[in-house]
Amino acid sequence: MFNNAMKKMTIIFTFVILLFCASALYAGVGGGVDARESVNVGEVLKFTAVFLAGISTLFGIGLAFAAKKFAVQEDPRIDQVSENLAHAHCGACGFAGCRQYAEAVVMKPEVAPNLCTPGGKASAEAVAKITGKAMTALEPKIARVFCQGGMSKSVRRFKYEGIADCRAAILASGGDKGCIYGCLGYGTCSRVCPFGAITMSEDSLPVINPAKCTACGKCAQACPVKVIEIQPLSKEVLVSCHSKDKGPATKKNCQVGCIACGICVKVCPYNAPSIANNLSRIDLDKCKVCGLCVTKCPTNAIMDYIPRRSKAFVTEKCIGCHMCAKVCPVNAPSGELKKRHVIAQDKCIGCGICTSKCPVAAITGTFNYAEVLAAYEAKKAAREKAKAEQQPTATA
Repeated sequence: MFNNAMKKMTIIFTFVILLFCASALYAGVGGGVDARESVNVGEVLKFTAVFLAGISTLFGIGLAFAAKKFAVQEDPRIDQVSENLAHAHCGACGFAGCRQYAEAVVMKPEVAPNLCTPGGKASAEAVAKITGKAMTALEPKIARVFCQGGMSKSVRRFKYEGIADCRAAILASGGDKGCIYGCLGYGTCSRVCPFGAITMSEDSLPVINPAKCTACGKCAQACPVKVIEIQPLSKEVLVSCHSKDKGPATKKNCQVGCIACGICVKVCPYNAPSIANNLSRIDLDKCKVCGLCVTKCPTNAIMDYIPRRSKAFVTEKCIGCHMCAKVCPVNAPSGELKKRHVIAQDKCIGCGICTSKCPVAAITGTFNYAEVLAAYEAKKAAREKAKAEQQPTATA
């Protein structure tokens, strides 16, 4: 509506100006013409200035009138939302920029208030409060590097002497690395990171700082070989390799590459790993982060991001069901039935499998104990609630 009105006003003003100019051109036609030997430049300039000033004033008044009459009032909440965003303009929210996301989250009911990943929980809560939308917690995410083949562990096909940038290096026959799927190591990701979360190791591999990474995805977008992915922070066991080559070729080019031997598939108690295109991948929905596959991988291609796994410990709540001894992959638990069991600390690898399988949440100390305890308490509360609802019915 506003654009059509502006077009009409512009056409009217243009018609008036053309009519005025046409009248000026034909002024004095039929009368005598006084020839002059010289032109008064000052008068010409003065007339031109007055003429242009008049036109500018006329257009200015018309545009000001149109802008005032057809102005569209912007929702003040858009500015409020914009002030609470990270302003990284990373595109992780799915919009071109922070302003576009602010407009969308205010004007469109279907746009969630927690899409600003760099802003974190504080930003999501503020946006939800301003827009009046319900905020659902997003699972924290982080950038992960799917390559461990640094300079000392991988082979180079030739000596690259160009610009120290991965995007430039890949133009030289796909890069100088023997494994065409691996990290080139020239630090493009560290330079594009707006939060300083990526540094390059001495072995020319990116190192992600979890405290600084906001999972904005700029590093993943900039990486020409796509070895950086945005993954859930809680999933800390991953096959850190992207090679699609067959085992012998991978082993020739890299000391820590996945050779698709399938051992991880065999040992996983949750059926999380699978082999496809000569590469093992872990199904994050199935993975319980036990890390058992990490201990069995012959090439150390599987990364465990838990720096130190604490050992399991059996509490006095133990009912002696012997479940922990049945599921433990290293035979660490022992004890008699219906008596409190113990776990050999020298054998325990901190996988947390026994913790997750214990029917009374009697095993503590492992990384997953808090999650297991919360699930146990929730089930217990649900059972008590159902029992309480059944009692009045039975009495009646």
